[in-house]
Amino acid sequence: MEPTNATDVSEFLLLGLSEDLQLQTLIFGLFLSMYLLTVWGNLLLILAVSSDSHLHTPMYFFLSNLSLVDIGFTSTTVPKMLHNIWTRSQAITYAGCITQMYFFILFAALDIFLLTVMAYDRYVAICHPLHYTVIMNPRLCGLLLLGCWVLSALNSLLENLLVLNLSFCTEVTIPHFFCDFNLVLQQACSDTFLNDTVKYIVVVLMGGGPFIAILSSYFKILTTIRRISSAQGKSKAFNTCASHLSVVSLFFCSALGVYLSSAMPHSSRSSAVTSVLYTVVTPMLNPFIYSLRNKDIKRALRSVPETAAIKFPVILLLKK
Repeated sequence: MEPTNATDVSEFLLLGLSEDLQLQTLIFGLFLSMYLLTVWGNLLLILAVSSDSHLHTPMYFFLSNLSLVDIGFTSTTVPKMLHNIWTRSQAITYAGCITQMYFFILFAALDIFLLTVMAYDRYVAICHPLHYTVIMNPRLCGLLLLGCWVLSALNSLLENLLVLNLSFCTEVTIPHFFCDFNLVLQQACSDTFLNDTVKYIVVVLMGGGPFIAILSSYFKILTTIRRISSAQGKSKAFNTCASHLSVVSLFFCSALGVYLSSAMPHSSRSSAVTSVLYTVVTPMLNPFIYSLRNKDIKRALRSVPETAAIKFPVILLLKK
């Protein structure tokens, strides 16, 4: 095949998770249910945090932002996959593929950074409880959130600008249900040395760095918990980290599984299946993990219908 300029490529083909029509129907129903559950669960968590003044703390501030990012993360890939299954089409435009890659990388990086910031928040809360409100003040929280967005946006912009300089063959098929960055690079007909170099640097800095920071935070947390004399105090301190630790483990383990499966030969399809864990399953489970053993979240969720019942008539009266 002769390479063409990247701007001449009108569309890519997404092969999806399966080409079996009967299995596609099952996949459509399953992913539609998971997507709706993800949006509903995360929106409910955001509403609970925003409506309860007791939850206006740094921990829940970052948690509500994580829920917002998870909605965006899932919405980047799943609706297009559902649309392709519904229309019996595998096509995605070149511009659509680039846009999908940009937002996918953006929200993935935001997930990592927010989980790192939340680990730091738990470290300060447990290791320096007397100075917690002073250290985790609103200004610092705002700056940390802004830093997460800026770094994620710049990283995503850099990687996508490099992709725009690549040339692709006349027919580009991607064995995935979305435009996976690595698979798109593999389809390029031009040299991808610079892209690969930047990719590995980003993995080390924006993947390994936050992971080490999280491990360091939890090492110090566990050291502090061990020094607590009472069993009740230890249990209370550990419970404040249990949900976050579960989400971190689920996200990084599934991402590592995708990385290892993609490194194996002829494993594109298995990599696509594995990626469902951190692109769909993890964002769906996050709000349930955080609310399962959290009494404050449960109380806030129970009060959400009451708050809505009070505010809705007021809004109607104001409109009249």
